[in-house]
Amino acid sequence: MPRKSLILFSVCLATLTINMSAMIVNIALPTLAVELDASTKDLLWIVDGYNLAFAALVLAMGSLSDRFGRRPALIIGLVGFAASNGAAALMESSGALIATRFVMGAFAALIFPTTLSIIANTFTERRERAAALGVWGASVGVGVALGPVVGGFLVTHFSWHSVFWALVPVSLAAAALAFAFVPESRDPSVPRIDRPGFVISVAAVGSLTWTIIEAPEHGWSSGLILTGFGVAAALIVVFVLVERAVADPMIDVTLFLDRRFSAACGSVTIAFFALFGFVFLITQFFQFVRDYSALDTGLRFLPVAGSIAVASLVSGRLAPLIGTKLVVASGLALLGSAFLWISALTADVSYGTVVVPQMMLLGLGIGLVSTAATESIMQVLPPSRAGVGSAVNDATRELGGTLGVAVVGSLFASAYADGLRPAIEGRVDPTNAERALESVGYADAVAARVPGIASAVDAAFLDGLAFGCVVVGILCIAGALAALAALPGRSFVPPAEEMPGDVVDGAVTVQVVR
Repeated sequence: MPRKSLILFSVCLATLTINMSAMIVNIALPTLAVELDASTKDLLWIVDGYNLAFAALVLAMGSLSDRFGRRPALIIGLVGFAASNGAAALMESSGALIATRFVMGAFAALIFPTTLSIIANTFTERRERAAALGVWGASVGVGVALGPVVGGFLVTHFSWHSVFWALVPVSLAAAALAFAFVPESRDPSVPRIDRPGFVISVAAVGSLTWTIIEAPEHGWSSGLILTGFGVAAALIVVFVLVERAVADPMIDVTLFLDRRFSAACGSVTIAFFALFGFVFLITQFFQFVRDYSALDTGLRFLPVAGSIAVASLVSGRLAPLIGTKLVVASGLALLGSAFLWISALTADVSYGTVVVPQMMLLGLGIGLVSTAATESIMQVLPPSRAGVGSAVNDATRELGGTLGVAVVGSLFASAYADGLRPAIEGRVDPTNAERALESVGYADAVAARVPGIASAVDAAFLDGLAFGCVVVGILCIAGALAALAALPGRSFVPPAEEMPGDVVDGAVTVQVVR
């Protein structure tokens, strides 16, 4: 197998591994709700602890890997990821599991930008790079496919702990491949980490995510939540001002003045906002409303996973032919249509004739947007700035996923509680009623003991799902219109190639592969 293909295989396996982590945990959420007595807020943090650490650290980790070496960064990240998964498997409380998920996300942040930076410097010709990015994007789809199926099998036949144990050997295998095939490469000219920017960015993303997740419990209009949104907004403004003022910013915020760059980043954010929000809700729909086992639920994710993989490959080839604008706008339009359709789900909906087409439509939209928008981000910048482009792309993905789970989960929690409250007041004692309003899993357990409650729980769940899906659908349609206005068409001419100055195995070269 040619050296380039081995490098691509190695980084795609690493990408698949960290994407499996999100999906494999989602499939275990209903089990965690019961066995760890986790509320909806706890489940949000189990998912978003990983996503938040990932999103907050990815820019800094991308800079570190570029400066000190992409190969060692990839290997360290994968070994640390394996160790943190092993630790998560030993946890016996939701709080401890959330803490290990933060650690897991930190190592994932070291892995992800490194993979894309390696691809950008290995495949320097546009069509070759677009095809490689298509394969890289397809590995996301494979992770979406394998995560639920493997997780469902493990939860059904073993326990929730096994979903974390399973990722240990996969991570170590990816580390071994990286050690064997990925060459040493780095860019010594990358400046030191912008510490003020790093601290402020972590605080901004963290405060925004915390505020959104806590909103259903305290009320969206409560003083605490409004203060939280105000603090997050102020920190974002301060971050922009600091980054404009320092000599070596963590991210050059002036890049976002280029509408092609900012629109591509926005499109990726919306796509992953939609995907992560969908997975969070539909996993619970299958297991709580339709009473599918974890394995049956995992198998039912195959349509969306397969369509993401196929559309990612097609998108990588279409973008250079017809332009990023049409590919991304079409993908976002498909996404919006899928979510508006999904909002009409009923408890007895046919999986084969309704849910499968919905999931395929959603997967096609994700795949078209992800690869083409990523390719656009990388094309706006010359190869010498590939590290910046890859880190921004990764940050937008994880920020989108983090906010998708937080926003969609919180909208769901608010609508679910409002819908269930009238049905259980006076029929369930106050303590159990309050816990049922906070946790669908607990409400399911209460419904098994109190006649007539089960249908009310299902109806409240569907109210919450519909509310979240309508919001996401409208956001995707708006994103499609913005993509048509801002993204480049087929006539776009990328910046002139520059000498990256990367050091590869001790020699300065334009290309990573010798």
